[in-house]
Amino acid sequence: MDNIQSIKNRFGIIGNSPALNYALQVAIQVANTDLTVLIVGESGVGKEVFSNIIHSLSARKHNPFIAVNCGAIPEGTIDSELFGHEKGSFTGAVDSRKGYFETVSGGTIFLDEIGEMPLGTQARLLRVLETGEYIRVGSSKVQKTDVRVITATNRDLLDHTQQGKFREDLYYRLNTVPIRVPSLRDRKEDIYLLFRKFCVDFSERYKSPSIQLDDEARDILVNYPWRGNVRELKNMAEQISVLAVDKLVNAKELRRFLPEIQETSRLPMLAGPQSNGNSDFASERDILYKLFFDMKKDVTELKKMFFDILQNPNIVHNNNFQDNHVMHNFHPQQEVVTSNSSTALSSPQPFILQDNNKIDHHEEVEETLSIADKEKELIVKALKKHKGKRKDAALDLGISERTLYRKLKEYNINE
Repeated sequence: MDNIQSIKNRFGIIGNSPALNYALQVAIQVANTDLTVLIVGESGVGKEVFSNIIHSLSARKHNPFIAVNCGAIPEGTIDSELFGHEKGSFTGAVDSRKGYFETVSGGTIFLDEIGEMPLGTQARLLRVLETGEYIRVGSSKVQKTDVRVITATNRDLLDHTQQGKFREDLYYRLNTVPIRVPSLRDRKEDIYLLFRKFCVDFSERYKSPSIQLDDEARDILVNYPWRGNVRELKNMAEQISVLAVDKLVNAKELRRFLPEIQETSRLPMLAGPQSNGNSDFASERDILYKLFFDMKKDVTELKKMFFDILQNPNIVHNNNFQDNHVMHNFHPQQEVVTSNSSTALSSPQPFILQDNNKIDHHEEVEETLSIADKEKELIVKALKKHKGKRKDAALDLGISERTLYRKLKEYNINE
């Protein structure tokens, strides 16, 4: 425990939550090896700090360390950035250039946002991890490198492998030692400590009194979701330090600096775009909920219409129909679905409609209650509403675009 505390002091880490301490313990244990490490956590939790800890405690600490954001490098140039290129290998390659794997040989390379790496580059990276070999862009000469690779992501890479966006063999190669950095809302006991530290730092920088929170404001601070994690908390602390009129901030004043939280309905509903991480099962479950509610609404309205006609036959007469022939074969004793029933209507009864004492036609009131048919109908309506745009239709239906594509094939729907 003393070792963990010394690491916290050295790298400016604030907090005592068990999840944070465990992540630090794993980083310390794996640092003195050459194992590949995958750091997982939401954006803003401080994943790069863990890569620095691992490198600083390793035998490579006196050799180069470089952090590369894979999501910030264009797809067309990332191979050149990582592995180098030869002169004339592509337009603009006026000279040969070393890549990161060559310049930091003997040291450590930290690949942040590894989930954004193109598939072609993933194949090159896998070869480096397995054999230590790589080839410059535009070259046929195999070169060797001795680099320890630490990666980080805020995405579910296993889900990406199932979608074909990430190589499965690379995932298991990178996931030799996973370190999960907890989100800020999972370490609530650390939120106020971090806030106080940031406020003290800013007061020293701006030569102003430090901010204080009353008890109610502190409760709001601790229970706020902090989707941007430590980064968001730090930015908010800086805003308050600069803009707060009274240095003792109450709950009303604090709310001015916090974005409004949208309260979500507790009723079953279609998942929004933020649910992109959910499984197809969850998405289909949500759309089935909507189907059931729509079906129940239709049945209730149909029952109400039947009862209105029975109780007031003039309703039919006012619509130019002979009331003595309406509901000819309908009997109240037959089964009727109540509003709290979960069963379907019994076999439909024919209506015999007569005008001017002549039977024009008879029609059978029958509406399919098949879930599959309802689902197909909703999909067709959504596509028509959004003029065939799958992405917008999927968003409206609350399912992923991949699920919508599968449903189009399943129901043989032509857009």
